[in-house]
Amino acid sequence: MAQAAASIPATTRAAAPRQQRGWQHRRSGGGSGGGAMRQAPRCAAAIKFAKYQGLGNDFILVDNRHQADPVITPEQAVTLCDRNFGIGGDGVIFALPGENGTDYAMRIFNSDGSEPEMCGNGIRCLARFVADIDGSQPRQYRVHTLAGLIQPALLADGQVCVDMGEPILKAADVPTTLQPTQGEAVVQQRLTVDGKEWLFTCVSMGNPHAITFGLSDGTPIKVDELDLPRMGPLFEHNAVFPARTNTEFVEVLTPSHVRMHVWERGAGRTLACGTGACATVVAGVLEGKTQRTCQVDLPGGPLHIEWRESDNHIYMTGPAELVFSGSVGM
Repeated sequence: MAQAAASIPATTRAAAPRQQRGWQHRRSGGGSGGGAMRQAPRCAAAIKFAKYQGLGNDFILVDNRHQADPVITPEQAVTLCDRNFGIGGDGVIFALPGENGTDYAMRIFNSDGSEPEMCGNGIRCLARFVADIDGSQPRQYRVHTLAGLIQPALLADGQVCVDMGEPILKAADVPTTLQPTQGEAVVQQRLTVDGKEWLFTCVSMGNPHAITFGLSDGTPIKVDELDLPRMGPLFEHNAVFPARTNTEFVEVLTPSHVRMHVWERGAGRTLACGTGACATVVAGVLEGKTQRTCQVDLPGGPLHIEWRESDNHIYMTGPAELVFSGSVGM
């Protein structure tokens, strides 16, 4: 993994015709209806960025702590995330000024321009990014997110351990319209998709997750056999998930070791999902399939998850690494 800084050549940024660059114009009035075309806001100067990855889940990081609003629009984020005509990434993450006594705040625009509440791999990358630009020693940060307070801690070995808080299990708060099966929680509920009846457990980590270990007839998941690009959207946009959902397909190796592939809301197939790994262990415990401390193997590598009984918080430990840095004109 290259660690040295590198600039994005101007020729790379200019390669796509203006008509192909989705952020150039957008309609006023919202929605998909009519309205006059207007020019999207343009930045007055080049934006400095750093690209980080956590198990292959890659993000464009921007130091936005000088103002409360992101310096680029969701439409511009789509362009930057384009892997052919932009920098490439699963999302753009902004380090913003802290709120309510926190060290800083985090917002993220997905590669499709949508804004999720939180991102587990992303917040590890954000903590590493801020520590790198500030020259900080390993420490814990208090980060305000749309999912509430999240606390990542940089460890001496280079890993980042994140206190992800408590999981949300109440069906209406996930949210899902699937009927609860254990109190107010949806655990091993049946859902027919693509002609097959799946068993799902629903968990929110501040963002919605639907986790399946297999079909209602007892057929277990084999992650290498999934046609994820075809199946993922069928779950993400299913009517029982009013805010759409992240979907985790899980293969159990042992009670302390699982494999998981994910289809992320707003980003599609990714190599890793931190909140998804946390939700997977919660679902595994509720279904009696996993222990509270579990290694979750994702296509990009392993995350170590602990759902601690003493405080009901979930702790996620994994890497966050600099890929390259540079500047880009919008």
